[in-house]
Amino acid sequence: MPETDKLIKRLDSLLDKLEPYIPDLPEGIIDFDGGAYRWHSYGKSGLFHKINCPSNICLADLQCIDLQKENIDRNTQQFLANLPANNVLLWGPKGTGKSSLIKALLHEYQNQGLNLIEVTRNDLGDLRTIIEILSKKQAHFVLYCDDLSFEADDPSYKAIKVVLDGSLSSTPENILIYATSNRRHLLPEIMSDNVSSQYISGELHLNEAIEEKLSLSERFGVWLAFHPFNQNQYLEIVEYWLNKHGFVSQDMDVVRKASLKWALEHGSRSGRSAWQFTRDWVGRHQLKNK
Repeated sequence: MPETDKLIKRLDSLLDKLEPYIPDLPEGIIDFDGGAYRWHSYGKSGLFHKINCPSNICLADLQCIDLQKENIDRNTQQFLANLPANNVLLWGPKGTGKSSLIKALLHEYQNQGLNLIEVTRNDLGDLRTIIEILSKKQAHFVLYCDDLSFEADDPSYKAIKVVLDGSLSSTPENILIYATSNRRHLLPEIMSDNVSSQYISGELHLNEAIEEKLSLSERFGVWLAFHPFNQNQYLEIVEYWLNKHGFVSQDMDVVRKASLKWALEHGSRSGRSAWQFTRDWVGRHQLKNK
């Protein structure tokens, strides 16, 4: 074993021995009066860090996902009004507006006291700690977990599963989880899972592997499915962002052809691709006019 590896191994062993004697970090003095925050884990504890420049995207900016907007917006209004509301899973292909929709809710409801707290996948093991801290606060919190996907033996999978609906203690009414994923059931689905499923008396009995994969996503009360945009929807989004930037063209056919070429080169007719195209197109033309 190289000397460097030996040294790293000894340092890891020393840190493991010292960790139980390191005092927990203070929670930090945060008012939580509406805004964006990020949880940072430090050993067995962590801190909330305020995000001073959160995304400024608003609900009106999100085109061609009206049904999804309506459902999550209504759920959030219920939550802020101290009425029953559900945890939400937003799933579908990349670039279809899942993460942007959650960020837009902060822009819409920050002044009404909504606190959006980003918890990365690596910090999901701290969910119980986070919820315990926030349950003592007189405020509304949405824990934002972006781009979730797990392997079957992933400890983070177990952590979020227990928090959603699997422990003796219930999640406080002032906390919801809004999560996004490219996978409908958050876990990889493979053909071998179906081998031991049985068809008995006209009924399909799924095997335990499939049941396990369904069990996590089913703990979200609201499922919102996002789908790839067709060409007309993509062009509609492009036109929206051009208008937002105040760009006026005498020949929109040229712009549309350029936007479709952009989508082809980037392999996606997504909302993100449309937004990126308009920034490139408008920026280049403004620079040329200067």
